[in-house]
Amino acid sequence: MKQWNTTITAWLIFLPLIFLIPSAYAAEDTKERVEQVHAVLTLDTAIALAEQSNPGLAQRQAQAEAMSALPSQLGSLPDPMISMGLVNLPTDSLNTSQEAMTQWQLGISQEIPFPGKLALKQQAATERANASALMTTEYKQQLIQYVTSYWWQLFYLEKTLAIISTNKTLLKQFIDIAETKYRVGHGLQQDVLLAQLELSKLLNREIELNSEREQVVIRLNTLLSRPTNTAIQLPAFQHIDTTLPEIKPVDEVLDIAEQNRPFLLQQKHLIAAASEDKALAEKDLLPDFKISAAYGVRQGHNLDGSDRSDMLSLQVGINVPLFADRKQKMAISQKNSELKQQQFAYQDSWNQVQSEIANYITQYQQARQQYSLLDTGILPQARQTIASMLSGYQVNKVDFLNLVRAQITLYDYETQLWLSVKTAKTALANLEASVGKDTFYE
Repeated sequence: MKQWNTTITAWLIFLPLIFLIPSAYAAEDTKERVEQVHAVLTLDTAIALAEQSNPGLAQRQAQAEAMSALPSQLGSLPDPMISMGLVNLPTDSLNTSQEAMTQWQLGISQEIPFPGKLALKQQAATERANASALMTTEYKQQLIQYVTSYWWQLFYLEKTLAIISTNKTLLKQFIDIAETKYRVGHGLQQDVLLAQLELSKLLNREIELNSEREQVVIRLNTLLSRPTNTAIQLPAFQHIDTTLPEIKPVDEVLDIAEQNRPFLLQQKHLIAAASEDKALAEKDLLPDFKISAAYGVRQGHNLDGSDRSDMLSLQVGINVPLFADRKQKMAISQKNSELKQQQFAYQDSWNQVQSEIANYITQYQQARQQYSLLDTGILPQARQTIASMLSGYQVNKVDFLNLVRAQITLYDYETQLWLSVKTAKTALANLEASVGKDTFYE
């Protein structure tokens, strides 16, 4: 009876643990699934990570914030100067009440630029602060462009590696078929050797692509400010948008770019800043002012016995541009040349943007047409040809060399299909960065 009670007690202790075991495995499995979900790097996630953690972008944001603090500084009056001293002290006695002009003096002075100068300085600084903010936006768009390009490059490499894996399986099947036919006297040894050679070529190509994939992962992780050896897993193919939409004509895209490209807008702000600098240089021909006041406290008595009165001093000073031909007028000429420099720089930048946009649109349209041709025409025909030739080879109606060549051709077409997707998506990313906005789709 005692043994029976001991057994029941043991079961009562361990039975809850038995029920907890599946829960523990389920929890661990759930944790692994969550980690796998978080390990998947979508394009949107990659862009968000880059925006949050890229140090280059953070640096430019800090620079823009620093520039935004300048306008109010440059638009303010210079700090007033307060002075205190002892004036007209006789050196023979150092007595402050001996001479009538000896006084303790407290003064204040204020420099006042000619009206309009401070406003011009502030406006020029505001234009440069706006330009700095736009350069931050420009850098951000370039960063997104690089992240997108590397992401689609990684997509292309993984699709190509998957195609290679499939072709390796098929070539191994070809080798088995060729060896079987050779053993029964219906095939040639050179067929086996040829298939093995093509398989070796695929293995070599797989090594090259894996190395290239590692390099792309390193570059992408660097942009995301992560350890370079961080593993990257892309979403399942069905969750990746590979559609290639229509885009607007070149002229309409150029109009959008002229109004939205941060780099061009930044150039316009620099032109405005240079114009304000030129206007300020012209105003430097006009004088600045300096106003000062001082209150002097005197000690001692007058001859009639009365206390000496305190003294008040007021002054107004102006600077005189005596060397205007060599100084102020040369500064005007300098600022005028700097304004022309910014104007020419804008025109040069606009020409480059137009060239970039036209080039990216051409790349996109070509890749889009290639994708459509491969997806709807060439690949279905090539797959049908392979299936027919494989059946014919098994009954000795098709030469093995032609079968292998057809399979290699199919492999090339399949890789070209995903290369066209990568090229088109990269061209779209480049186009969006060049335009400054993604409103160029039909």
